[in-house]
Amino acid sequence: MTPPDPARPDLAAPLPVVVVRSARRRRTVSADIRDGVLRVSIPGHFSASQEKHWVKRMVERMAQKYPTAPPVESDAPVPDLLLRAEELARRFLDGRGVPARISWVTNQNSRWASATPAHRTIRLSHRLQGMPDWVVDYVILHEMAHLIEPSHSPAFWRLLTSYPRTETAKAFLDGAAFAAHRNLIDTGGGTGPTAHS
Repeated sequence: MTPPDPARPDLAAPLPVVVVRSARRRRTVSADIRDGVLRVSIPGHFSASQEKHWVKRMVERMAQKYPTAPPVESDAPVPDLLLRAEELARRFLDGRGVPARISWVTNQNSRWASATPAHRTIRLSHRLQGMPDWVVDYVILHEMAHLIEPSHSPAFWRLLTSYPRTETAKAFLDGAAFAAHRNLIDTGGGTGPTAHS
């Protein structure tokens, strides 16, 4: 996959967030996009709540700075997917993280899924169709957790501890990504999908 153009990042599909703490930084917070990752730089002394506040604020600011057309989606939200998400949220996230819209898309080949917290939307790659239900459930839960906690912080991963097949599903997706990668290399090059968002 060609890396995104850093001059015009695609924030319709949310980027992974990395928080960089700096002891030299006293008050300022900044954000930039490098190699498809949104880097939020904060002072090292910030508390966890300050970090969460500023990450959310900078994600929203960057989304406004780089508006893009929404991704091509299926005709409408899929009602049974929304019911499935509501049930998963009830069982594993204390009812939190329910999306306003969840749908299958065919234009997501480098990720299994993505979420846009500002719009409370989740897009699932069509490549997940046919995978075991417990794997798809993990991906939906992963993206719903992003609606609660945008970054892959310890707080984010704690949200997924109640789902008993998190590690198994991650391993399954890693294996599927590896198999796809090998298949593409064997048939003429290129790179396969990433393991998960």
